[in-house]
Amino acid sequence: MALAENETDDALLWKPDPEGLKALPITAFAREASARCGAELADFDALHAWSVADPASFWDLVWDFCGVIGQKGGERLADPDRMPGACFFPGGRLNFAENLLRHPGTGPAILFRGEDKVSRELSWADLRALVSRLQQAMLASGIGAGDRVAAMMPNLPETVAMMLAAASIGAIWSSCSPDFGERGVLDRFGQIEPKLFVACDGYWYGGKPIDIAGKLDGIAAGLPTVERIVIVPYLGHAEQVARSLDRAETLDAFVAGHAPTELAFERMPFNHPLYILFSSGTTGVPKCIVHGAGGTLLQHLKEHRLHCSLEAGERLFYFTTCGWMMWNWLASGLASGATLVLYDGSPFHPDGNVLFDLADEADIAVFGTSAKFIDAVRKGGLRPIETHGLAKVRLITSTGSPLAPENFDFVYSGIKRDVHLASISGGTDIVSCFVLGIPTKPVWKGEIQGPGLGLAVDVWDESGVPVRGEKGELVCTRPFPSMPIMFWNDPDHAKYRAAYFERFPGVWCHGDFAEWTAHGGMVIHGRSDATLNPGGVRIGTAEIYNQVEQMPEIVEAIAVGQDWDNDVRIVLFVRLAEGLTLDDDLVKRIKAKIRAGASPRHVPAKIVAVADIPRTKSGKITELAVRDLIHGRAVKNREALANPDALELYRDIPELRSA
Repeated sequence: MALAENETDDALLWKPDPEGLKALPITAFAREASARCGAELADFDALHAWSVADPASFWDLVWDFCGVIGQKGGERLADPDRMPGACFFPGGRLNFAENLLRHPGTGPAILFRGEDKVSRELSWADLRALVSRLQQAMLASGIGAGDRVAAMMPNLPETVAMMLAAASIGAIWSSCSPDFGERGVLDRFGQIEPKLFVACDGYWYGGKPIDIAGKLDGIAAGLPTVERIVIVPYLGHAEQVARSLDRAETLDAFVAGHAPTELAFERMPFNHPLYILFSSGTTGVPKCIVHGAGGTLLQHLKEHRLHCSLEAGERLFYFTTCGWMMWNWLASGLASGATLVLYDGSPFHPDGNVLFDLADEADIAVFGTSAKFIDAVRKGGLRPIETHGLAKVRLITSTGSPLAPENFDFVYSGIKRDVHLASISGGTDIVSCFVLGIPTKPVWKGEIQGPGLGLAVDVWDESGVPVRGEKGELVCTRPFPSMPIMFWNDPDHAKYRAAYFERFPGVWCHGDFAEWTAHGGMVIHGRSDATLNPGGVRIGTAEIYNQVEQMPEIVEAIAVGQDWDNDVRIVLFVRLAEGLTLDDDLVKRIKAKIRAGASPRHVPAKIVAVADIPRTKSGKITELAVRDLIHGRAVKNREALANPDALELYRDIPELRSA
């Protein structure tokens, strides 16, 4: 429920309806957990404490509560004290696709919108029929368990169906979005040697058709292990594209002769590889992160059912591409019987209302987006609260970067007053969240509500001591099922261990600079490797962004540390609103804003105006790339960026050569 008008604490933005709590899935789950452990788990904190103290029992209950199809095997958790090395359900067997397609479904399985160009709907029967035909075609093509299926695809229903068909036979799925350049695709898929490659004939963005045929030839040539290439129609010239490529055929040709039949599902070991996801690759060739079917399924079911209260028949939306882990998270909504609402294209075409129009049209219940989108809506002067009903929207989730406190305020003042706002944070590394929304707790301005169930999340200082009320490293001290099962081409697991377990042996160190709050929530201050250290004091970049991005003159900013005079000084780059220049007065006001809202230590030594800020394909600003550039170091993987030309703006800047 929204706050009553007479409540005055402006840091408290929302709290749940006491009556509504009784009907939440997490409430029913807590009752069953209490019965199993023989103690009253009276609130979320007690439930979380039990979930990390007895992970075997907790994840066993998640399996039962969410109705997972499969065999558990005898043991629930082997080697529980090894991290990495613990193994959940070591004798278990299941099939990921079987669990996502198990619901009878009275409404649609998928609603799709491709900007204002394409509108489609698939029933559950339609989806199963397409998966059946694709499954048969893959088997006829010699695709089997362990083979890789790689897709450079928009967020289409066919992409979901292709993934499900691959998973149904134990093949391993990997995807990226079609806006990746040739080198970016090969840096990823070239490492995993796919047998089948799936691509589209182009895509829509900003109302314009984007042809990709020109780069497909080079990509196909760079993937010698690919035996067949499938071209999925979107722009309407799939046949033409397929004819231009060796080994290629259209989707219709691929499934020709395969009529829909009853789906067969190959049940694999619990940790059988399901997905290969990729790190951003901004500091080198992307790491190939392999996730298992069972861990991904249990973790997503837990987050959807318990943290998002997702029910069968509800509409689940996330604005994402197929190159971001939120696509994998979104697809798993089928396992709860939800209707997936897919959108592909620009979130600002024909204008900034398009996603809110979709929320009204499709009766979206869970509306997922990025912190940058919310900020852009606010700065664009849009007020969906006045122009849209958003009647069914009950949960708004935000990720990709920390959600600034003023954007917490804006969600309630400018989008919808009576809504649960969940800022969430995790990553590709765990294909899920470490900290996220909790439907039984209030929402406090600027805070993520708390840790995920089953995740022993903490904040440690540099010596490995837990800290409260001060910044430190985000860690997880106990194993959990959605840890990567391995990195591809890392036979001795050296890269895997170095990525997460080198800092604190036996403990997952996530690389986020974080802080517990007085309410038991968390604030993420940015990535640890982008933390600023002027005078030896660690400062999170998000603390600076939270101040300057409140200013209407600043569209966005990026802060880095520059080595200077045997120390590190903060350099702030700002992209200004159209028509403005960075004069002395604006520089003074920026510094004053940071000094008053953060601290004198956060005030940058240099402020530089730039025309653009480099970001990854998933929309995250790339502080490390900018830091390398201002120090004269090469950026190792430009293909990981959505706007690589922006890098040139940071090379050899005169203002950074002097005090």
